[in-house]
Amino acid sequence: MTETPVADIDRWHLRAGSLRSFWRRVAPFASGAFATLVILLLYGLLVPVPTLITTNDVNNAIAQAMASATPRPALSAQVYEIIRPSLVLIETNVTAPGADLIRYQPDTPASPFQQVQDDGVGSGVIVNDAGDILTSLHVLNSANNIRVTFADGTVALAEIIGTLSDNDIAVLRAATLPEVIVPATLGNPNAMRVGDEAYVVGHPFGLYGSMSAGIISGFNRTYQPPTSPEPVENLIQFDAATNPGASGGPLLNRYGQVVGIVTMLLNPTGQDVFVGIGFAVPITAAGGAAGLPPQ
Repeated sequence: MTETPVADIDRWHLRAGSLRSFWRRVAPFASGAFATLVILLLYGLLVPVPTLITTNDVNNAIAQAMASATPRPALSAQVYEIIRPSLVLIETNVTAPGADLIRYQPDTPASPFQQVQDDGVGSGVIVNDAGDILTSLHVLNSANNIRVTFADGTVALAEIIGTLSDNDIAVLRAATLPEVIVPATLGNPNAMRVGDEAYVVGHPFGLYGSMSAGIISGFNRTYQPPTSPEPVENLIQFDAATNPGASGGPLLNRYGQVVGIVTMLLNPTGQDVFVGIGFAVPITAAGGAAGLPPQ
């Protein structure tokens, strides 16, 4: 039977209706996909592709950062800055503040154990808020007058206000004090070990504010002073250089704390020069002369 034109028209209407229904369902998805594609294309055009970082890039960046960074000061430099305001120069046999120094040469028998003969110059350190100065007693032997110079340049005559002769320790008090008194921080020598850092700051040969560095070499050492019938015991041994003018100065730990007072050196030749072994009175003993509590 032959289909009529009317039937053909109906089929086309049905097909068109199906297509319209299909596009109504698909259009939202298609438009979203198209919009996404457009956004991706625009992003690719506007945002450059990132460059991959290589190992060499990382190493170069680290090297540049380290080269531009300010290095921390050496530990010894930090220790020196801590103790410097508390350091005192001691001169003996002077007539008045500002007068020329009258040097003397002590006459002591030769001994492998030598108290550092300071020839009129010694070192000291401020240990309390009153400005009292701790030093070695032998620095002051035969002294008619004692002159002290503080870190800020203040110069004054001083007198001995206390001694511990068994430990070669003396305490000085100046007639005039600096405007600002900076006592040193005292450490605990009992907390130290052989091999720990050790620093000596003083005035060897009159060279103001000189510093030497080494290590703690031993504890509980004993020596017999040539001018005393009794030995000095419980000394700290160290290898930081110490020479005439440095005795009475502080022995310091890595934190800039005073752990001892330099008193003598060991030299088998009997000469008053340093050969690598120095000794200090622990601050736990020396501080008693200034009324300081045990650490």
